[in-house]
Amino acid sequence: MRYDQNDRESTNVEDRRGEDNGGMRFPGGGIQIPIGGGGFSLTTLLIIGALMLFMGINPLDVILGGGGGGGGGPINMPQLPRAERPATQRSPIDIPGLPGSQRQAQAPANQDEMKSFVSKVLADTEDVWSNVFKSFGKQYSDPPLVLFSDFTRTGCGAGQAQMGPFYCPIDGKVYIDLSFYEEMKRKFNINGDFAQAYVIAHEVGHHVQNELGIAEKVQELKSRSDERTSNQIQVRMELQADCLAGVWANLNDQVKQRLQPGDVEEALNAATQIGDDMIQKKMTGRVIPDAFTHGTAAQRVRWFRAGLESGRMENCDTFNTSNL
Repeated sequence: MRYDQNDRESTNVEDRRGEDNGGMRFPGGGIQIPIGGGGFSLTTLLIIGALMLFMGINPLDVILGGGGGGGGGPINMPQLPRAERPATQRSPIDIPGLPGSQRQAQAPANQDEMKSFVSKVLADTEDVWSNVFKSFGKQYSDPPLVLFSDFTRTGCGAGQAQMGPFYCPIDGKVYIDLSFYEEMKRKFNINGDFAQAYVIAHEVGHHVQNELGIAEKVQELKSRSDERTSNQIQVRMELQADCLAGVWANLNDQVKQRLQPGDVEEALNAATQIGDDMIQKKMTGRVIPDAFTHGTAAQRVRWFRAGLESGRMENCDTFNTSNL
């Protein structure tokens, strides 16, 4: 990606690295989340159940306290607004995703450079989404990006670095331990600055969904669904965040010419490596489709491409399609 010292860095970056977290430790790992609000995303990246699934525990039972009763039925969610007209229709959906990488190894030596990089990526998301929201008559609220080491407190409970990057819809913040990027390289062979930007863009995609008023709709739908249907709803949420990350990349490049040769391939490789099927196979040696919460590698690539190639939010309707 094309950045230099003259590019703007977002001022919405909260650096908590090195803070004394009071010795926070959580038995069995994981994150504590109040029922009825919140959750996390991959970012973006890895399903929170990788280790839990290996132990036979459904992550959604831990995070959401169970899927509630009732059958599934067709998912009938509103469409994303068109950027070129006022948003008179209902908006799309959002619920935070469920990340889950293993514990990061050591922190990279160049974290100051990485902080500058993610601050510039965040600034680009602010510029793009502010303009998009204006185009359909809404105001975009910039999400803070919290940098932390090992553990931190969030509006959704206590967060661990081993959960991977995540978005908390209760406080509207994106969280990341920068050593996650080293883990991406080491465990998943994900390299390149655009792949790193994709992680941030996916989490900001959840914020976009949240800003459009969908967390409650999805949470309500999941609360009256069984576990299998709840997982399917979560997959659609995550795939839409992937698509919105692609929309951002397209629109950002149109204005600022950020993309360089090889960047798209980096992001597509990242989307492939963090598919539920790929992660489950790597972590447990088997694939359990009913436990998917982010989508397969092919689905993630497809929806990221849909946003990247079109640059249009309305092409990210993962809820009103039978073909994911």
